[in-house]
Amino acid sequence: MKNAEFAKSGISCRSKAFDGGVMKLEDIKAYCLGKWKAYEDYPFGDIPICYRLNNKIFAQIYPHSEDYKITLKCTADAGQFFRQVYPGVVVRGYHCPPVQQPYWNTIYLDNFPEEELLNMIDHAYDTVLHSFSKKVQKQIGGASNI
Repeated sequence: MKNAEFAKSGISCRSKAFDGGVMKLEDIKAYCLGKWKAYEDYPFGDIPICYRLNNKIFAQIYPHSEDYKITLKCTADAGQFFRQVYPGVVVRGYHCPPVQQPYWNTIYLDNFPEEELLNMIDHAYDTVLHSFSKKVQKQIGGASNI
């Protein structure tokens, strides 16, 4: 997908202008939990902190100060787009088998734009939501709640 086609898909790359701050762990956690029917889970131990919708993970946070990052679900096109816009900062999901890597992005959060991170979390949640059948989507709560 070319960038112009990608832009029409509804995903936006927000401005790179940023004040240099780092989004706090508690703010990221609250944002993820604020998603309709999202919940926190620890399927692999204390780390990563995972966020799920209907048992599917859409976000994984690694809260180490020396390696502060989040891994988010994405479409292959969105994943490639964000890796091109933020080379070296947004990379393929490092924890995934190669066949799954195009569908996960790991974002190193030092000096990453907060607004862009929120956009990417929204996309991760939507990607998981839309992976379900229409029937399951309706059971989750319908479009009016998401």
